[in-house]
Amino acid sequence: MTEKQKMEVAVFRYGVIADFVGATRFNRGEQEKMVRDKCTRKWQIPYSGRSRLSRSTILRWVRSYNDGNGKLEALYPQDRTDQGQGRALDEETSLAMIDLRRQFPKASVPEFVRILHKRQLVPAGASLNQTTVYRFLHRNNLMSRETSDCSDRRKFETESPNDMWQSDVMHGPLLLCGGKRRKSYLIAFIDDHSRLIPHAQFYPSEGLASFMDCFSLALRKRGLPRKLYVDNGSAFRSRQLEFTTASLAIALIHARPYQPQGKGKIERFFKTVRTQFLSYYKGETLEDINRAFTLWLDDQYHQRIHSSTGQSPFARFTSKMECLRNAPDNLNDYFRKTVRRRVNKDRSLVVEKRLFEAPVELIGRRVEVLYHEQTPERVEVCCNGKSYGLIQQLDVHVNSRVKRDKNNQIELVEPFAPCNSGQLWES
Repeated sequence: MTEKQKMEVAVFRYGVIADFVGATRFNRGEQEKMVRDKCTRKWQIPYSGRSRLSRSTILRWVRSYNDGNGKLEALYPQDRTDQGQGRALDEETSLAMIDLRRQFPKASVPEFVRILHKRQLVPAGASLNQTTVYRFLHRNNLMSRETSDCSDRRKFETESPNDMWQSDVMHGPLLLCGGKRRKSYLIAFIDDHSRLIPHAQFYPSEGLASFMDCFSLALRKRGLPRKLYVDNGSAFRSRQLEFTTASLAIALIHARPYQPQGKGKIERFFKTVRTQFLSYYKGETLEDINRAFTLWLDDQYHQRIHSSTGQSPFARFTSKMECLRNAPDNLNDYFRKTVRRRVNKDRSLVVEKRLFEAPVELIGRRVEVLYHEQTPERVEVCCNGKSYGLIQQLDVHVNSRVKRDKNNQIELVEPFAPCNSGQLWES
């Protein structure tokens, strides 16, 4: 109770006992009659659901007032001596609950109550309310790690556009893709400074290929960020993403495991998508939802004043265009898949179940092979930072016609053909 509430209660109590503590003196019979009259009346007791007063309560208030030398503070309601502690749990049950919680730290409250009854840790005939158990666990810091975590977290925002992008994946609705209804995934990038979305798109998969495609489109549209802040999923931990970001001078930063708070801006954007776009969208196919989503981003989200920045995302992003780094013209080359191979003694190496021929000087050496998964027939080979250009697929029929002289010079010979005399000859 607040001090004001305690004073209101004390004033009410004084009004009840004023006849007994005033200057007027009554004999014992008169006092007893007055007490009975007060007990039979209905009262509007402040901050109480009761309307009747008992004889012992009235007499207790009189004693308290007299013992307090006639001060109104003597009639203030007393705070509980066990404030902050539950009355429904005895000490033995409380200790048993603490010990059991350490054995099952992630059990839900209903499951925890069921285990308590199963192990007969609750007194016979007693009913244990789930709310009581929750308050007890919360009061003793025995809830989940997220509830009791007191890590030092601070609100932050980068100073300029493209200083840092955040990226994550949101599970989307079921859509028609390739004639089948499949689950969709929204892959999105958000600029930390302006809250602008460099690119976001629904895909039928959340794998590396989908993420890299979305990343490439974002870089072409909005330039290169200085940092990329991502989660710890398999796509975000891939060597291809590490190679691409490092080649483009983009620092790749991973969030701490089980700490989603650092990606608050992208998570807040996903909430906006769910409440303001998906709740009204009625399309059926992947192409339809991406078309509608792009229109919603450009016409509504990017033009609306953001509550945190006081500006629209588009206006804030374009206010400092001099800070932006343009994507290179050969950006597509940075998104090639990189694998390592050792060139065999016959100059061959295998890429995506295809045989290729490397230059003679690379025989026996480990090389880096770069290619796009969409066009695995175009393969570039590099060794020690030097590019040897595109290599040819191996053709065993052409190799059967290759002839080498003493100086290891290669000469293609003609296949078997008939001569003028009608006999077979071989050059």
